[in-house]
Amino acid sequence: MTTSSQPSGGKPDRRQLSAAARLYAVQALFQMEAAGQSSDRVRREFEDWRIGAEYEGETSPEADQRLFARIVEDAVTWQSRIDQMTDRALVAKWPIGRIDPVLRALFRAAGAELVVPGTPPRVVITEYVRISQAFFDQGRESKFVNAVLDHMAREAQPDKF
Repeated sequence: MTTSSQPSGGKPDRRQLSAAARLYAVQALFQMEAAGQSSDRVRREFEDWRIGAEYEGETSPEADQRLFARIVEDAVTWQSRIDQMTDRALVAKWPIGRIDPVLRALFRAAGAELVVPGTPPRVVITEYVRISQAFFDQGRESKFVNAVLDHMAREAQPDKF
């Protein structure tokens, strides 16, 4: 995800900042699981060294750091509930522990936004389907992500459907 479609002046708009925060949150949750690192350590690393950082002549997108931190912390706080919702959305033979770790991180980040309401569920689904396309082909996986997140959203916020 890039900030190539910035308004004049080169500053990213709110939607771009939110999209980047979500992408960074998925990456941070993946890193936490893969490296066994704490949320505080990974969050600080992203805030200090990745978000908006320049590396080898490329600048990482700016992000809404408050949204980033909230998603990561809520995903950790509510991980058990989020994982249970994800399990119920998956086929019984594919519990969350058996799916791709990137998808697991994505479902946890999206689940954090669904469990702690604020952003409309349909927006959460759309944004995380877009993020899935950064990691996987746009066919099968994005349909899978959409179906799982739709199920999770209906469980977390049934009054919104």
